[in-house]
Amino acid sequence: MQASHSFKDHFSGHAASYAEARPTYPQELFEFLADLSPDRDRAWDCATGSGQAACALAACFDKVVATDASAEQIREARANDGVEYRVAPAEASGLPPDSVGLITVAQALHWFDIEKFFEEAQRVLVPTGVVAFWCYGHCSVAAEVDGLLLDIYTSVDDYWPPERDIVDNKYNDIVLPLAEITCPSYSMKTEWTVQQIMAYIRTWSASQAAVRETGNDPLAGFAVELERQWGSQSRTVVWPITLRAGRKQ
Repeated sequence: MQASHSFKDHFSGHAASYAEARPTYPQELFEFLADLSPDRDRAWDCATGSGQAACALAACFDKVVATDASAEQIREARANDGVEYRVAPAEASGLPPDSVGLITVAQALHWFDIEKFFEEAQRVLVPTGVVAFWCYGHCSVAAEVDGLLLDIYTSVDDYWPPERDIVDNKYNDIVLPLAEITCPSYSMKTEWTVQQIMAYIRTWSASQAAVRETGNDPLAGFAVELERQWGSQSRTVVWPITLRAGRKQ
C-alpha cells in the first residue's frame, strides 16, 4: 500500500500475516462494480496488497492488472491466472492511456497523493470508465466485546498514521473529480475465533508501530481480557463498508 506524497510502507514487514488475517470482501460488491464498467476487458486494482480484491475482480474481467508500491506485498499476493501483478505506485501506474474500464482501490486511498492519483486515473480510464474506492473501520461483534474492541483501537491511538483520520471519517472528506455514482451498502462478515481477530488486530499499522517504537506488545493485556469475554467459540464479525465511485466524463 502506498502513502501521500512519498511511499510510507506500513505493511511490507508483515505482508504474509496481512494476507492471512484480513476479512474478505463480498463478491456482490465486485459484480456491482463490473456492471458499472463500460466493458469487462481490463480492470486495475490499485494498491492491491494481498491481491484479495484483484482476485475477486478476475471473476468479472478478462484481465486484471494489480499494482502495489511494495514489492514485498506483491511477492506475498495470492496467485491467480487472471491477475497480472506489478510493482508500481498509485500515482504512476505505467498503464497506457484509455486502457481500463474500472479502477478499484480497497482500503488504501488514504495512503495516496490523492490529487495525483485521480489525475492518473483520468489518464488510464477509457471514456465513461469508473473509479471505485472503499474503506472499512470498526468491526462489531456483540455488545459484550464491542466496547473492549474499541478500547483496543483507542489504546494505540498515538501510533496511527495521520492518514487514518480519513478512514475514520469514512472517506467523506475526499473530493471526487468525477461524476459521483450512488452506491449500495455492503459489509464484510466472517466467523472468527478470538485468536483470529487478534491476528487481524496485530496487522493494524498502529499495532505494528507500537511494537516497533516501544519494544513491547501493548495488546498483550487486552488479548487476555478479550479471550475471557469472547470465549472459545467462533463469533460473527461485521465490518460496514463505505463505498464511493465516480465515472469519467
